[in-house]
Amino acid sequence: MQIQIDKLTRSKRKTIALIIERDGTLTVRAPLRAPQALIEKFISEKADWITRTRQKVKAIEAPPVRQYADGEKFPYLGSFFNLKLIQSQRPALQFDNGFTLSQTARSKGESAFTRWYKEQAYKVITERVKQYAQQYNFTPKQVKINSAKTRWGSCSSSGTLNFTWRLVMAPLEVIDYVVVHELVHLRVKDHSKNFWGAVEVIAPEYKKHRKWLRENGETLTL
Repeated sequence: MQIQIDKLTRSKRKTIALIIERDGTLTVRAPLRAPQALIEKFISEKADWITRTRQKVKAIEAPPVRQYADGEKFPYLGSFFNLKLIQSQRPALQFDNGFTLSQTARSKGESAFTRWYKEQAYKVITERVKQYAQQYNFTPKQVKINSAKTRWGSCSSSGTLNFTWRLVMAPLEVIDYVVVHELVHLRVKDHSKNFWGAVEVIAPEYKKHRKWLRENGETLTL
């Protein structure tokens, strides 16, 4: 049975990567000059994995629709905090061991939370990158925060590290793993044994953190 490629992107990467999106579609990331026949052969060899992963994705319950109501819980650095609606405040959303949101901003709750998470993600992740870069002599060009839904982080050919703001919802040790993962990509571009060996030197429990993301990543969303 031939498996359909729903999206194919080519870049300067050295290996082929398969990604099963939340809706079950297949995204393929391939090297610029990888022949189509080679890509299709790789997909054929990974057919069982694609089928199993699609079944897992299908079995995952969709996160509840946010209401931005009193008592609703929102994640931050691995913990959940209650939201309390109040009459008025500026900025509309604030955090102090719990979230408070102006009643008048409730209809724009998603925008308010997204903006807040992006600000915190930049602060937290930039600091973690700086710490590990100094300690292990990495030289990233810059750190950017994006709104990616299926990738926690990436490393560009120019040395820019990109992270989704959703990552700041995860525990700090999980954030650190993703930071280390992308920093190591500055030196090792693929996911070879050398790459994972270098990650393990800095983050010995990286497998536990990868597992946490696989099992809980769907909850890190608005």
